[in-house]
Amino acid sequence: MTDDRELSAPGAPGPVGTIPLATPNVGAAERLAVLAALDSGFVSSVGPEVSQFERELADLVGSRHAVATASGTAALHVALRLAGVGPGDEVFVSDFTFIGSANPVAYLGAEVVLVDSEPGSWNMDPALVEQELDRRDRSGEPMPRAIELVHVLGQPADGHRIAEIARRHGVMLVEDAAESLGAGWVDEDGSVVSTGTLGALGAFSFNGNKIVTAGGGGMIVTDDDELARRARHLTTQAKVPDVGYLHDEVGYNYRLTNLAAALGLAQLRRLDEFVAAKRDIAARYDAAFADLPLTLAPRVAGTESTYWLYSVLAEDQPSRDALLAQLARAGVGARALWRPLHQQPPFSGARTLGGDVATGLFDRGLSLPCSTDLRPEDHDRVVVAVRSWFGA
Repeated sequence: MTDDRELSAPGAPGPVGTIPLATPNVGAAERLAVLAALDSGFVSSVGPEVSQFERELADLVGSRHAVATASGTAALHVALRLAGVGPGDEVFVSDFTFIGSANPVAYLGAEVVLVDSEPGSWNMDPALVEQELDRRDRSGEPMPRAIELVHVLGQPADGHRIAEIARRHGVMLVEDAAESLGAGWVDEDGSVVSTGTLGALGAFSFNGNKIVTAGGGGMIVTDDDELARRARHLTTQAKVPDVGYLHDEVGYNYRLTNLAAALGLAQLRRLDEFVAAKRDIAARYDAAFADLPLTLAPRVAGTESTYWLYSVLAEDQPSRDALLAQLARAGVGARALWRPLHQQPPFSGARTLGGDVATGLFDRGLSLPCSTDLRPEDHDRVVVAVRSWFGA
């Protein structure tokens, strides 16, 4: 029997009659792909769909290598280990992000330094990063082992600037692109550089509420041949090839199953459709709310967002909470944005650079239903519910 917690979980369909926040868009192609994988006999962590999923994801984002993993968190964990993160190290992480961005740092025995957001994109503030690294350079203090750059809610961060700062100070850049598949930076010639490919390593997620889902799963991307080889080795229990059950270091059971890869591959081939739908939904919300006292989702010049979760900011926390309550009464599955990591018990003692912007995003922010198959009548119902709260 399904309980209320299951119905309200990310990616769940929600109670009957409600409009869920973000659910998978799964059709006939996905069903056929999973059935074919079942019939092939390859159902576990080896099989042709895994390899094909890796190849097509790498080609799509413009990376030399992609290594499939059991989750986005697993991908980030291994990426940070490959970046040399270990006990006693520091990793700069966005303060405003889902906790899964920071947990892998703790898995490795390292410490997070939480960096506040810039108001325009809601992502890591490059000015704070530059100021702190320049200060450490002048004083002779150790640099962080890595900067983990998160692209929140499908909006690319100021990645080129942060990558340049990291290079100047000899710090490894790892991208948490879990929410931003299909997003990127637009070059002068109109070409797009995908999120996840600026750093030495990038990590994507295919969780149930992501723009492309494998029911779970993740992917590490890199242009470095040796890092890719090491990623593949570590995610398969560090088993030495062609030697029976010899493992030359501590590895992880992090490989994606062939069944999940079959679903993910079929979804990946629909990415353009999904991104177009997300952008259309965002544009319609922008138009519908333009006259309301809301801060709309970021639109940053030189970037292409996927609006993975279309989110807005109310005037203050009481207004946000009252609006959420109104939407819940109307059967609209809206949700508050993340609590900043400096307010999360596991990371409440972490060093922070700023923090006021991240706190404000949590206090004021909420995400609105934006499934890629959101029906026009349901979109209109959300708009009416929001506008009625403002008396508009």
